[in-house]
Formats: sequence, structure tokens, C-alpha cells
Amino acid sequence: MVGPYVTQGAGKVQAKLIAFLDDASRVVCHGEFFESDNTEALLKSFKTALYKRGLCECLYVDNGSNYSSLEISQVCQRLGTILCHTPVRDGAAKGKIERFFRTVRESFLTRQLDLSSIEALNRAFTSWLEDEYHQREHGSLGMKPIDRFGLDLGRIRFLSPGDVNDELFFVEQDRSVLADNTFSLKNTRFEAPRDLRNRKVQVRFDRLHFERAIVYYKGERMGEARPVDFVANDRKPSKKGEVQS
Repeated sequence: MVGPYVTQGAGKVQAKLIAFLDDASRVVCHGEFFESDNTEALLKSFKTALYKRGLCECLYVDNGSNYSSLEISQVCQRLGTILCHTPVRDGAAKGKIERFFRTVRESFLTRQLDLSSIEALNRAFTSWLEDEYHQREHGSLGMKPIDRFGLDLGRIRFLSPGDVNDELFFVEQDRSVLADNTFSLKNTRFEAPRDLRNRKVQVRFDRLHFERAIVYYKGERMGEARPVDFVANDRKPSKKGEVQS
């Protein structure tokens, strides 16, 4: 959803709202304004939604390119979440989230808001969401969204925040490990965490904040790769920890 203009640096940008709505309770698992409606923003919002409100069995999304990206497909596959897209040019299929966006426009954006930054806008939006929207009786439900959500808590699976679970949201790419047990990723040479010479591996990393490279081989996590130490790497890797084909 397109939002108001907010100050960004020396100019202004039009904020974009990305929100995930629980179909049964109408609870907003997470909603956040971003400078751009791109894949990075979508994944950040989706990850926060899952950490806050638990895993979903099905993710029902629009047909935009962000929602058909490799990253969102990979994340859903790892989580065991079914990724479904709305029928093309079928506005009724998006009725519930569009109704929520209408509520945002009529009940939140009509206020005197601090538009000095995206952060200020999001603080006000989170406060409105938790203190008003979730606490007000929903016309279709006949009860508060947060109370209806509470009825399902017993069957919801939650993710524990941590590095390993964060890796579920990393982008994954194939890489060929060379004879010296190294591979290249984003113009950096890495040493594989185990002896994987002459094998094709899958490497997961945060595309936006590239700090770690996690190596997988045949679906098994091998460990975190390290940037090459060119002095120590001037010898053949030992047989210790060698992975069998």
C-alpha cells in the first residue's frame, strides 16, 4: 500500500506499507512502512511477522515480482509453507488485506503524524496497530482480533530468534568448490568449512547485509565458510572432516 511522503535525507520519499494478515483472526502479524516495496523489504517484514506471530501453513500473496522471487520461494520451501498467488486481475481475492489497508487510510493516515522519518512513522503505526486495531471488535468476527488469535495459540509453531533460524531467510546460490577447497562469492574468496573439493555446494547468505556464508551439501549444513587466509591456504587441505560423495 502506498503511504505518505516522509523525510529522507535532504528530500522526501513516499512510504510503502507491507503487511501480513492472519486470515482467521485478522491480526496483523507484522506491518511496516519502507522506503521501497522491494524483495529485501518483503523478506524483512515476512521474517518479523513469523518471529512475532508464528509460522504459517500457507502464504497467500499478490502476483507482483517480489512475491514470485527466488528468495520468497526458497524461504517458503524451507519452512514447509505453501506459497499461493492470487488469480490475475481478481481484486476480490485480495479483499481482506485491501479492507485492512482501507482501515489504515481512514483510521491511521488521517491523523496528525510525525513524518520526519520512516522510523517515526513506524513507531506511530505500531502503537495504533497494537493499542487500537487489535483491541477493537472486528465487525466480521464479533470479537477483538487479538482475542480471536489467542484461540489458536495452542497449535501455532514459533521460531526462536537466532543465527540458525535467521539462515532460513537467506538467499541460496550454487557454487563449485575448487581443488584448493575454496569458492568465490560476491567478489570474495572463501574456504569451505569442510573438505568439499571438486563438489557443487549451496551457499546461503544475507543479500542485503553480507557478513556470513553458510555452506550446505546435499541438504546438510556443513558450517560457516571463512574468507581465505592466503598464507594458511598455501597447502592442501587435510583429509580430516572430508565429506563423502
